[in-house]
Amino acid sequence: MADVLVRYFGAARAATGVDEERLPGGRTLAAVLTDLRARPAATAGPSLAKVLDRSSFLLNEVALRDHATVLRDDDVLDVLPPFAGG
Repeated sequence: MADVLVRYFGAARAATGVDEERLPGGRTLAAVLTDLRARPAATAGPSLAKVLDRSSFLLNEVALRDHATVLRDDDVLDVLPPFAGG
């Protein structure tokens, strides 16, 4: 299957209810985030939209800040919400 693999971590995983999923490639990060923000929360925790607003993203293990970047088939997008720890 030649789609984008989206991997969720921390609060993003809790909000989606899955560790990862495949989404169609050929769209910008902004378009993917718009679609994801429209989803209802999978749990009673934070909504995915709120988590995405605070998250950073890696595309193929490299920081991705330009939301106009087109995600291609076989790319891996990591959704990284802020982590707390000590």
